[in-house]
Amino acid sequence: MTSFVLSDRSAMRFADPVDTALPLYICEGGVPDGLPAHAGAWAKAQGFTGALGQICVLGDGSGAISGALFGWGDGAARARGRFHLARAAAQLPAATWRIEGLNAQADLEEAALGWLLAGYTFDRYAHASVPKARLLCPEGVDAARVQILAQGEALTRDLINTPANDMGPQELEDAMRALAQTHKASIQVTTGDALLAQGFPLIHAVGQASPRAPRLIDMRWGDQGPEVTLVGKGVCFDTGGLNLKPGSSMGLMKKDMGGAATVLGLAHMIMALNLPLRLRVLVPAVENAVSGAAFRPQDIYTSRKGLTVEINNTDAEGRLVLADALALADEENPDLILCMATLTGAARVALGPDLAPFYTDDTPLAEGLARAGLEHCDPLWRMPLWAPYEDKIEPGVADLDNAPAGGMAGSITAALFLRRFVTETERFAHFDIYGWQPTAAPGRPRGGAGQGARAILGALPQALGLAQ
Repeated sequence: MTSFVLSDRSAMRFADPVDTALPLYICEGGVPDGLPAHAGAWAKAQGFTGALGQICVLGDGSGAISGALFGWGDGAARARGRFHLARAAAQLPAATWRIEGLNAQADLEEAALGWLLAGYTFDRYAHASVPKARLLCPEGVDAARVQILAQGEALTRDLINTPANDMGPQELEDAMRALAQTHKASIQVTTGDALLAQGFPLIHAVGQASPRAPRLIDMRWGDQGPEVTLVGKGVCFDTGGLNLKPGSSMGLMKKDMGGAATVLGLAHMIMALNLPLRLRVLVPAVENAVSGAAFRPQDIYTSRKGLTVEINNTDAEGRLVLADALALADEENPDLILCMATLTGAARVALGPDLAPFYTDDTPLAEGLARAGLEHCDPLWRMPLWAPYEDKIEPGVADLDNAPAGGMAGSITAALFLRRFVTETERFAHFDIYGWQPTAAPGRPRGGAGQGARAILGALPQALGLAQ
């Protein structure tokens, strides 16, 4: 499992410095001035206009490649997406390339990261072609940091892309153990009926129908600095339980552990960059299956927090396993708790697959996250913890309802539900991510995708007062 989690990905690393790197000219207009006459004539004959993403490979007159042009378009075109230069990674001939004509530091960092992300392939089950074009890290860009960011994203993608037959609760535990071993972190796991004995009844209830035992995985790293606890939803497959999903809704449920996958990718970034903080990662790992042991609609459970929860839909299981994990995190009163989950379809209806909503009562934290999302090409959007909706999650026969009737404001009511389990920790944010790229885009192949990790990483120094 260790090689699977942090595999050797040559296409996701920068090329070693060489004297023979070919220039990749970034062109906002048409064919740039200063090219040799034959190269300029060739580019014009090919119809190169500088439109965003347009590529023209240049020759030296003897048949050898001498460079390439990449269309940069205008600001309006670039604003419609991100990682535009990643297109070149897949389309340029095998060679080592250097970027010419792109001067803004933010643009260079985005281009470098996007190029590495374009090198990701998921080849565990079938051969996948790897881009042969390599990039020299642009001058002034921290190559080691960018490679760590790409590595963390690759880990997240690998975990989500792996089907549930090979990524159940035990395999997710194995992946966390491998990550812990890589970074010399400690790990503790509570499994099966021990969850009841140690006070995690909701995690146990959701996972009790599966022959693959539910568990709570607890990883710690670092011994100084502020404490950050990451909580990730680890539902390795979600049938919906007795409220069985239709086939059309079940097809992507291998990604229902996308919250866990994302916090593990983020944890790798934090540990590999050796940030001066204490990190705790909590993953409730379960399979929401169907059997005679399955939990039922209108069952009532007493959570770790002591709050009673009425089950009105067994397909709203993610907030249940997160509730017990959040209650545990809250008992330690860390400086910051961050929760990530593929939680509601309502979030997708509101913001689509590309923009992840997040919830927090902490306005400075929210502003920092939103700003970092833009700076690191990892967009987020703050949503309201709207107090007038609190009564929607109060069923009357129990303290809380896991699935309020009517379906309106589903992402908000889920966030309000989770907030009830964080009472001692002042700073808390919940991210309702999608974890999936439905259609290929520059730097993002179709399949598993991390959301929010780079934004969080970028926001942590200011949020926690860390030295930068």
